[in-house]
Amino acid sequence: MVTTSQSSPNFPSSTLSSPLQALKQSLQDCTIQTSQVRQSILEEEVVEPVHPSVHSKAKRLLDILGAIVGLAITFIVAIPLSIVIQIDNPGPVFYSQIRCGYRGKTFRIWKFRSMVKEADKLKHLVNNEAQGLIFKNENDPRITRIGRFMRRTSLDELPQFWNVLKGDMSLVGTRPPTVSEVMQYKRRHWRRLLVKPGITGEWQANGRSYVKDFEQIVKMDLTYQEHWSIRYDIKLILKTITAVLARDGAC
Repeated sequence: MVTTSQSSPNFPSSTLSSPLQALKQSLQDCTIQTSQVRQSILEEEVVEPVHPSVHSKAKRLLDILGAIVGLAITFIVAIPLSIVIQIDNPGPVFYSQIRCGYRGKTFRIWKFRSMVKEADKLKHLVNNEAQGLIFKNENDPRITRIGRFMRRTSLDELPQFWNVLKGDMSLVGTRPPTVSEVMQYKRRHWRRLLVKPGITGEWQANGRSYVKDFEQIVKMDLTYQEHWSIRYDIKLILKTITAVLARDGAC
């Protein structure tokens, strides 16, 4: 039941003859994308001091504790969500995509699938309502009925606690961009990648779906870096929980 939907047509798992070949192809493509992102970083000559949150033991402890709680909730809701996902739109329960994290390092992000199968291949048919290097459409026709509910309640994000436990992400940080987005970054945009990406952050807690301008999102990410502290992280987590319970937009 658990399979992987790739981030673009560059991951043609359906055409491979065995799961082992699919895994090898996925790793090769991930390596290529990582090299491309690193080359872009070198071209932009991003030289910035290490942000204190990156090596903060207190922040890492908060991430581990939060991830354990989050994964416990994920296990509880996984079975019922798997059932309704299959009833609504048969296919993989989980969705994964290659994203860019701290200083452009690529990793595989996990979510409960909220769109139809092979939704990435249909992306070009959907109008982008956002401005800049981000994709948003409030009425995206690729989103399934149960997917809309999961997005309103942020249930689709729960598997990302596994990314937090592994250390690819943090509870609080920047929105993890796609490889295609990062490949178009200008010098000023790279600074948002100087901290780990987060399940929530300044944008999710204070803007959510209402902020659709990428440049404004970048400013919010940099504001987070300037104001960062463990207390500030906890504040953003609580604001996010409040927004989720009130169904105020979607992460």
